[in-house]
Amino acid sequence: MFWITCCRRSQYADPVPLLGRTYNFKGHRFTIALEPAIIQFIRPLSTATWLFVLLVAAYIISFSFLVRAQWYTIPASSFVGCTSVYWTRDAGCGLDGSLCAPFSNSSFDFRCPAQCSSVVLQNPRLVGDESLDFVPLLVGGGDSQKTYRADSFICASAVQAGLFSDSKGGCASVNLVGNFTNYLPTTAFGLSSIGFPSVFPMSFRFSPSNVLTHCTDLRTPALAFNILITCLLFLVLRPKAIVMWWCLVCIGFWHIALFSQPQATPPPLDVAFGAFLPTLFVCYGFWRVAVRFTLPLFANAPFEAMIWYLAPYWTGVLTNLTMDQIPIDRLTAADIKQQPGGVVALIIIVLIVLVLVVNQIRVIRKTGWVPYYLGWYILGGLVTLVLALLPGLQYRLHHYIVSMALFPVTGFPTRLSAIYQGFLLGMFLNGVAAFGFASMLQTAASLVRDGTTGSPLPTFLTNSTTYNASIALANQTINWHSMPTAIATQGWNGFALLVDDVEVYVGTALNYSLAALEAGLPHFFRLAYTMGGTPGDFTMPATLWPNGTWVGPLPGAS
Repeated sequence: MFWITCCRRSQYADPVPLLGRTYNFKGHRFTIALEPAIIQFIRPLSTATWLFVLLVAAYIISFSFLVRAQWYTIPASSFVGCTSVYWTRDAGCGLDGSLCAPFSNSSFDFRCPAQCSSVVLQNPRLVGDESLDFVPLLVGGGDSQKTYRADSFICASAVQAGLFSDSKGGCASVNLVGNFTNYLPTTAFGLSSIGFPSVFPMSFRFSPSNVLTHCTDLRTPALAFNILITCLLFLVLRPKAIVMWWCLVCIGFWHIALFSQPQATPPPLDVAFGAFLPTLFVCYGFWRVAVRFTLPLFANAPFEAMIWYLAPYWTGVLTNLTMDQIPIDRLTAADIKQQPGGVVALIIIVLIVLVLVVNQIRVIRKTGWVPYYLGWYILGGLVTLVLALLPGLQYRLHHYIVSMALFPVTGFPTRLSAIYQGFLLGMFLNGVAAFGFASMLQTAASLVRDGTTGSPLPTFLTNSTTYNASIALANQTINWHSMPTAIATQGWNGFALLVDDVEVYVGTALNYSLAALEAGLPHFFRLAYTMGGTPGDFTMPATLWPNGTWVGPLPGAS
C-alpha cells in the first residue's frame, strides 16, 4: 500500500496552498498568508475533539427538527406529489371515468412541495388533438374562476393560480366541480396552460386552505443550513480527512433523501435506510481507491479545499436543479432522440467529458499507471458490451454508475482531482438517495413509463369522404375496421374508444353512436385494441369539427 501511495505521488509534489505562498509580479514579491492565518486562528477549535462531537450531536438534533417541521407537523395524507392528478391518462379512469368518481362536490386540503414547476411530462400526452411533452400538464385555468381539467398537475396548477409560490410550496384546498366546457389557456407565474375546446366530466378549482398550517417547504433553509455546516467542517472544525469524507457522505445523502429529492411525500424512511448501508459501502470503496490520495493533501489549505470540494459537491448533490436545463432525462437512445436538443446536448457533454478524460490521462501518464487503468477499463467495457447485448433487456447508464466508473481515476494529488471527487460524490449520492440502486439492465416495458408500448393499432372506417355532415349529430355513427386475424391470434379480442379523452366504450362492436355528444363542439376520437378489456396503444385522434368536417388521425400511436 505504501508503494501504491508513493507511485501516485512520485511525479507530483503535494499541492502548495494558493493563498499561502509568495508570488513574483513585475519584479515585486508579495506573500499571501490567508491559509496559515486561518489555521492559526482556528487551531484551538480544530484540535478540540470534544467540540467536534458536541457539534455533531447538535447538528443531528437540529437537522431532525428541520425534518420534523418539513414532514411531520401535518397529516401524511395531505401531501401530494408534483405529478399528482385526479384523472389518469387515456383509459386509466375506466369506462366513463367510473374509477375516478366522484366528479364533483368533493374537496381536499393538500400540501405541495416546492419546485413543482420544473416537473414535466416525460412522454407525449394528448389533450384533444394537441400533443404536450416536456412541460407541466396544465389544461385550462384561463376563465374567471380558474377552472382546470382534472388531469392537470394539481401542484403546478395551484402555483399558476397564485395560491402559493413555486419556490416555497404551500397548502390550498382543491374543489371538484364536475362537468365543464371550453377550458381556456393562460400564462401566469412562469407557467403556461393549454386550452381544451370540448367538454370533460371532471374539473377542479382552488381556494385557500383554512385547515392546514406549517405549509412552507423548508428545502431551501435546509440547504443553506447544510452548506453552512460543510463549510464549517472545512474551515473551522477541520477533522481528519476520513472523518470529513464520512460527514460529506452522510450530509449529502440525507439532504437528498429528506429534502431536495425525496422518493415520495413524505419520504419513506424505510426505503432511505435500505439504500443508506450500501451507499456507505460504496463510498468506502471511493475512499480506498481515490479520496485518501487527494483529500488529506489539502490539510494545510482549508479554504482552498472547501472551494475545490464543496462547490462541485453541492452541484452534484443538487443534480435535479443544476442539470435541469440540460435536455437529457435518461441516457437511453429513445429519450435522447425524443427530447428537443437532446442530441446536441449529448454531443456537448461527450466533448467536455473527453477533454477532462484526456487531461486526466495526462496526469495518470506521469505516474506510469496508464496500462493498469487501461486494462481495467477495457475489461469493464467488454463486460458492459456483453450485458448491453443480452436479449430482452436494455442497458441503462444511471448517473450513480457513471460516478462509480469514473471515481478510480481521480485518486491523484491535483486540484482537478479534488474537483472531480467532489462532483462525482454529489452525483453518486443524488442517484442512490433519490432513485435507489436501480438496475443497469431493464426491460423495455420498465423504460416506457406511461408511453406507448408498440402494440398494434386499429383503423377507423369513417373518414372525411364517408362522414355525411348533412345528418344531425344525434343520428351519426362512426365505424372502424374489424380486427385482422393476425392480430386476433396475438390475443387481442376487442376495442376501446376514447371520446374527448374519456373512455366511453369497451367491447367487440365495430361502431359507436354519437347521439350522446353535444352538438356545436369539436370532438376527438381515439381507438385501441383490447386484450381482456385492457387497451393497448391508442391511435392519434380523429377530429370531428362543429361544421361537420371529419379529420382522420395522423399515423402512429398516442
